[in-house]
Amino acid sequence: MSIQLKIIQPISRILLSTIFLMSAFGKITNFAGTQQYMALYGMPLTAFFLVCAIILEIVGGLSILLGYKARLGGVILVIFLIPSTLIFHAKFSDQIQMIMFLKNLAIIGALLMVVSFGPGYFSIDEKQSKE
Repeated sequence: MSIQLKIIQPISRILLSTIFLMSAFGKITNFAGTQQYMALYGMPLTAFFLVCAIILEIVGGLSILLGYKARLGGVILVIFLIPSTLIFHAKFSDQIQMIMFLKNLAIIGALLMVVSFGPGYFSIDEKQSKE
């Protein structure tokens, strides 16, 4: 494996996981505000769905970051992103929401790469496959 891949793969996982871990942190530190935002979009049971979102983002984000069960973590995050993208970012007349929608599509694409090819070098999955 080339030195470029040995460096690029873990950096890619760090960058990809950061958005989910930071988003979970933001939801935790502004729980009530996030609930209000969700309610504006007609979400029922906001506390329940918010706790679910936080758990999915932390579990999936750490899975990608550490490269532990990274393919499953990628699937979890794709499953999380599809409804959240369609609920919160499908107002295409708003340019910011269109950009957020496209950003989420790009993230889904990156996650599908992890699902397809695994986490790569310097990951728990890679280390366990050598044992």
